[in-house]
Amino acid sequence: MAATRRGTTAKSSAKIPQLPWHDVRPAPVVLVSGPQDLFADRAIKGLRDFLRAEDPSLEINDIEAAAYQPGELMTLASPSLFAEPRLIRVSGVEKCTDAFLSEAIEYLAAPAESAYLVLRHAGGMRGKKLLDAVRAASGAAIEIVCNDIKKDAEKFDFAKAEFARANKRITPGALRQVVSAFSDDVAELAAACQQLIADSADQITEGVVDRYYGGRVETTAFAVADIALAGRTAEALVGLRHALDSGADPVPVVAAFAMKVRAMAKVANAHGSSAQLASSLGMAPWQVDRARRDARGWTDEGLGRAILALAEADAAVKGAERDPVFAVERLIGVIASRGGV
Repeated sequence: MAATRRGTTAKSSAKIPQLPWHDVRPAPVVLVSGPQDLFADRAIKGLRDFLRAEDPSLEINDIEAAAYQPGELMTLASPSLFAEPRLIRVSGVEKCTDAFLSEAIEYLAAPAESAYLVLRHAGGMRGKKLLDAVRAASGAAIEIVCNDIKKDAEKFDFAKAEFARANKRITPGALRQVVSAFSDDVAELAAACQQLIADSADQITEGVVDRYYGGRVETTAFAVADIALAGRTAEALVGLRHALDSGADPVPVVAAFAMKVRAMAKVANAHGSSAQLASSLGMAPWQVDRARRDARGWTDEGLGRAILALAEADAAVKGAERDPVFAVERLIGVIASRGGV
């Protein structure tokens, strides 16, 4: 198994395996680092389930590093009368007391037999001495790196993997809908995927996604943007009114247009295959293909005018003008006419 996978940020000085959350495995000491709590929770739960499946008598104890009492770690790690395996989960290592810091470093020198110590560190400099010691503990520790995913391509890959792990089929269009609707929050995206996975349909289609999340503001906003980019002004205006009547706010509608136009600007003069461009542009290959289709018939001047119109609309819907709805309608006119060309 490779020590570093896509989505992790390995430190060159580390002497231990650094793995993504879904590759967690038992080790005397498991450092779960990074700011993404969703991945950290999944990794820790996965380790617990694995150990419990191996031995149902697994003893589980939790420690809050910020409220640590001297001697607590050694007491919990010491074998009981029946020598059950022990899982000790330590939360908030980035807020640890001095006592925990010194005793945990001491523990690293001789981890207890049949004990598994999980250290959750969400980031920051507090506890760095312990992190350095763990990363130097070759043969005794592993690190599970739980970084945020920010690029659209990473979110698409994450959602796709959610369905693949569940052996659930989803159409490309449905997958795009889900990612677009929940792109702002990975935890919400994961929850949406799990709800769709639980659906009894053999395959998740656009219709299934609409049934669950058709009222989601971001999904409606992207639908309006797609219609406007296709040049159908009247239909886009009707779609906007429907979205507003359903509770949509002009701000995310403009944000959806901005995301589309930014993608078009990125690919407008780029050369190479969608796969080649995806990595350098921070997009998924399907997003490159879609942006290229959207950009057909646009000139550089038209894109420039669209970007200016977006800036004006963004300011308008955030208070610069009295009528935010009219500002969006004006934007739709510019976009549907390919920048007024």
